[in-house]
Amino acid sequence: MSKIDVMLVDDHAVVRMGFKMLLEADSDIKVVAEADSGENAIRTYMDCKPNVVVMDITMPGMGGLEAIERILAKDSAAKILVLSAHEDSVYPKRVLNAGAMGYLTKRSAAEELIKAIRTVAGGKKYIEANVAQQMAIQQLTGEQNPVDVLSDREFEVFMALAKGKTTNEIAEALFLSPRTVGTHLYNIKQKLNANNSAEIALIAMRSGLIDP
Repeated sequence: MSKIDVMLVDDHAVVRMGFKMLLEADSDIKVVAEADSGENAIRTYMDCKPNVVVMDITMPGMGGLEAIERILAKDSAAKILVLSAHEDSVYPKRVLNAGAMGYLTKRSAAEELIKAIRTVAGGKKYIEANVAQQMAIQQLTGEQNPVDVLSDREFEVFMALAKGKTTNEIAEALFLSPRTVGTHLYNIKQKLNANNSAEIALIAMRSGLIDP
């Protein structure tokens, strides 16, 4: 069997180095490229066309969600596995809707990451068991997280606001104008019936998206 070429996308060099060592201990996998942001991921992907992209979604600048959509817009056959610190069911639902083929949390064992990469490289979806269970329970009970009504861009602005970022800081991080961020903020408040940043942070906490 030929090696699986992997591209690692994470804004922390130490994290990338750790995953590279872990993956290359497996004889079937070769890390052929790395990127530290969504923007670099898109450029690097087009240069090396790896078999699987292993991507974090919380990064400065363009978030992983948008990077997934842009990579798939350039190459609909791209296989993307999200490796994230988020263990709630909100993020997995969004990345799978964006076109990712798998979702794994960073707490997973090395063997599970390797298994996930092989599964995704073979064209099948892979979702970590507890995340899949959470998603299934949510679907069965018909429970909707309040933030499900937000668009992907609104969701990114919402998360930044919940973490205490200012409009100007968000504009700079997401490469948007402060006016555009202001429009998103208005829409977020309308959709979530929130009056200010404190209420937005409270909704994020109740949704399990940030720690109390």
